[in-house]
Amino acid sequence: MCGRYTLIADLGELAERFQFPVPDLDLRPRYNVSPSQDVLAVVSTSSGEREAAVLHWGLVPFWAKDSKVGYRMINAVGETVADKPAFKNAFRRRRCLVLADGFYEWRKEAGSKVPMRIGVRGWEPFAFAGLWESWTNKETGEVLRSCTIITCPPNELMAPIHNRMPVILPEGAETTWLNPAIEDSAVLKDLLVPFPSDRMEAYPVSTLVNSLRNDTPLVIQPV
Repeated sequence: MCGRYTLIADLGELAERFQFPVPDLDLRPRYNVSPSQDVLAVVSTSSGEREAAVLHWGLVPFWAKDSKVGYRMINAVGETVADKPAFKNAFRRRRCLVLADGFYEWRKEAGSKVPMRIGVRGWEPFAFAGLWESWTNKETGEVLRSCTIITCPPNELMAPIHNRMPVILPEGAETTWLNPAIEDSAVLKDLLVPFPSDRMEAYPVSTLVNSLRNDTPLVIQPV
């Protein structure tokens, strides 16, 4: 699964890397992004252009009775995402890039769990394969845009740490993933594979990351 991650890069760098106009957002460094928080993503407009979007992490399907269902929808399993009722419509029509530059997972060691920060070599920004939805509260009319991060089996780096990992899209696959004209599930599912382990790195961090309240540079310091 993927339940915590980092996004430290500045907005200008992200806009250049992921090819979207710089939005009017107050984006601060995030060292411990957690479910149910707002996250930065890239979506495709109706004209096929890219734009930044702030989405709630925890997907709420358009047909949901209330938004609480999002707490159970922070991740989607890549092997079944095309068929699950909660995700299949978004998989066909509302795919997104969830931007990050590292993520956390906990490695079991001698009866304890050691938090690890994992990312692309050089700690460059990358994109998780995500889905997004728009849900309307029928009582208030408020619109909630939310997202989920897709997971896949682990690569060789991740296997000793956890039995799942988030789908990190290679740069060349990002355009295909965002393209709303592509609805062929076979083409899309071919992208939901483990990122090459030789292009990733990982290191242990302190248990500060265990608390959602800790969102400071100390969280990412190696131990």
